[in-house]
Amino acid sequence: MKFRPLHDRIVVRRVTSEEKTKGGIIIPDTAKEKPQEGEVIAVGPGARNEQGQVVALDVKVGDRVLFGKWSGTEIKIDGEELLIMKEADIMGIIEAQAEQKKAA
Repeated sequence: MKFRPLHDRIVVRRVTSEEKTKGGIIIPDTAKEKPQEGEVIAVGPGARNEQGQVVALDVKVGDRVLFGKWSGTEIKIDGEELLIMKEADIMGIIEAQAEQKKAA
């Protein structure tokens, strides 16, 4: 991907959700909600504080994050649907996923 976000913006790829319920019922695409979980693909350098210094972001490439239902702007880069959002739109990082990746 040849895209670099500016300031405190982050590029996120939504993770795919299960197409079946635990009971085995298949959920059609029209009834599925878009996932509110994603993987960070790219991050900007950070926002500037009142003194003009760049403050680094808390998230990094590869983090699994949760974000609000209506967060971000949907874009298409190289045929892939991605989201661009500010770091403030992210509610948190899913640590269990990050720990499993490090162990692998």
